[in-house]
Amino acid sequence: MLLTARLDTRTANEAFRTGALQQALKGALDQLNPEAAYFTTTGGRRTWLFFFDLRDPSRIPATCERFFLDLDAEVDLKPVMNVDDLAKGVAEMESG
Repeated sequence: MLLTARLDTRTANEAFRTGALQQALKGALDQLNPEAAYFTTTGGRRTWLFFFDLRDPSRIPATCERFFLDLDAEVDLKPVMNVDDLAKGVAEMESG
């Protein structure tokens, strides 16, 4: 799964000043245990991208709420594949 969190600038600025932004990042990394995490900007806002394994869709609310509540973020979730997943999918298509 790819989680993209686009942080509200004012909220993130205040969180940075108080140390809450750093705590939110640590919490997100601890909770998601991502395979990869990247940090950039989109539309002039801090943007965090996490690639992680979402084993159960019922975890979506718990996964996203920290970004909504703590950082006033816009959050997108997208299913993604690694190269092994892609190879498995192609093999299934070829055999079916």
